[in-house]
Amino acid sequence: MDIRLLRPSDIPLIQHANLENLPENYFLKYYLYHALSWPQLSYVAVDISRPPKTPYDYPKIVGYVLAKMEEEPTDGVQHGHITSLSVMRTHRRLGIAEKLMRQSQQAMVETFNAQYVSLHVRVSNQAAIHLYRNTLGFATEKTEAKYYADGEDAFCMKLDLSFIRDQIKKEALEAGELEPTKENAGGEAADEGEPVGDVGRDPNADNKEKTYKVKVGRGLGVGELVERVETKQS
Repeated sequence: MDIRLLRPSDIPLIQHANLENLPENYFLKYYLYHALSWPQLSYVAVDISRPPKTPYDYPKIVGYVLAKMEEEPTDGVQHGHITSLSVMRTHRRLGIAEKLMRQSQQAMVETFNAQYVSLHVRVSNQAAIHLYRNTLGFATEKTEAKYYADGEDAFCMKLDLSFIRDQIKKEALEAGELEPTKENAGGEAADEGEPVGDVGRDPNADNKEKTYKVKVGRGLGVGELVERVETKQS
């Protein structure tokens, strides 16, 4: 099985997979819109055990994930969205859906720095809910009443993608592509000590103003910080 990026030439085949397996169907131009707008995010699963016999034969596509980035997120947070996921019945229980989803999520973080990914699923689709919740770690955020055209409700689900960002940083550190810092090392920055003697010391430091950060206002649970300048008395 080969998991690769969706190509525009694959669109008739993924539309066939969609019509075969799902009640939510789309026009060809909707698939093309995803493929041209976010070419890094949608993937197909190709059965390479049945290669095309001639250059004119189509590959045997047995699954796909159609994904996008939210163009105007209502919460102001950069995130992706899974529009559609489908695997042919002849190729289910092989982990294909999970691989497609994970590949798309990785691309969302690497290409667009997505903070999380969202999706909708029918409340009656227990197999999909099990995949999203138990295998991939999605959490149900809310239920949207009569979301689908036939009146069925949908679970709105969400997955925080910070674990992918952490993994990318870890791999970059191990490969020497990223310098360790307090932020990406996950700990406190190394203490380099105080200056010894006059080496590296600003001779005018004693005459400069010192800035302190202090908490002000009522104790409402959010500590506001302001700067107060105090001049050292000579």
